[in-house]
Amino acid sequence: MISEFLITSGEKPKRLDRFLAHRQPEISRSSLQRLIMLGRVRVNTIIVKPSQKVKPGDVITMDRPQPSALKVEGKTVPLEIIYEDEALIIVNKPAGVVMHPTTGNWSGTLLNGLLHHFHMTEQGTLTPGIVHRLDKDTSGLLVIAKNRNAHRALASQFESHSITRRYEAIAWHTPTNNDGVIELAIGRDAHVPKKHSSHTATPRTAVTEYRVMQRWKTLASHILLSPHTGRTHQLRVHLASLGTPILGDTLYGGTPVCTVAEIAIPRVMLHAQALGFHHPRSGAFKEYTINAPSDMQALQIQLQRLAEES
Repeated sequence: MISEFLITSGEKPKRLDRFLAHRQPEISRSSLQRLIMLGRVRVNTIIVKPSQKVKPGDVITMDRPQPSALKVEGKTVPLEIIYEDEALIIVNKPAGVVMHPTTGNWSGTLLNGLLHHFHMTEQGTLTPGIVHRLDKDTSGLLVIAKNRNAHRALASQFESHSITRRYEAIAWHTPTNNDGVIELAIGRDAHVPKKHSSHTATPRTAVTEYRVMQRWKTLASHILLSPHTGRTHQLRVHLASLGTPILGDTLYGGTPVCTVAEIAIPRVMLHAQALGFHHPRSGAFKEYTINAPSDMQALQIQLQRLAEES
């Protein structure tokens, strides 16, 4: 699977292996160093060492070998396709589906489903290029490139933050303000490897605009989020910084966010509602929207009933 990264202005020069470790947190740094030494990572088409400093304007290409579990074996993963053409495909990812195979999730992933879909429709001639990701519990819109040119064009838009993205979340309690902008630099937490926070040795600028759409007394709130940057766990960290972690997000909110007035919260209540970008071939701006899944809608009804009864 080929991934491409464009170093944008504002990035400080840093080691190649360190840069990739932050962009690909699911891959260990030692594994990234091995890929670099094997020549599978290039900077501006040139094979370099892990210690190579990368700077704004550099283009990094990483050719990561496909795990054997990604071979199409006739197993299908249901895909809700919102749009598809020769350059890209847009899907509505359900909550609970993992993006790609990892330890403990070797099949039934979104990438497995995409590989099977392309195999069935294009005789196996296409390889999906995942440009961005959603956490396992997050539902919503994803765009996947179907060729290298489309991948390059979409990746460039994500790197320059010109992609339009809107998320909706149901948060624990309610923010003080009805709207605002959260500017909190974050990175991998210095003490808890799975977390990202402001307590980090490698902070990166992170900006999120938010607007409270509905308040259910002090129980919970429905919040619309527009990330201006794309850091790992950015929305989850930023809402937690306001004292309003997303319901179901035990990593950033602990056990209290698992229930609201005896209503069990089964997952992180976060949904990628809208996605807009310039089409890789036509250049025309396209925006797609999708309603929140039934579990989030049902929770809102329950919260409304609780608020009216209290």
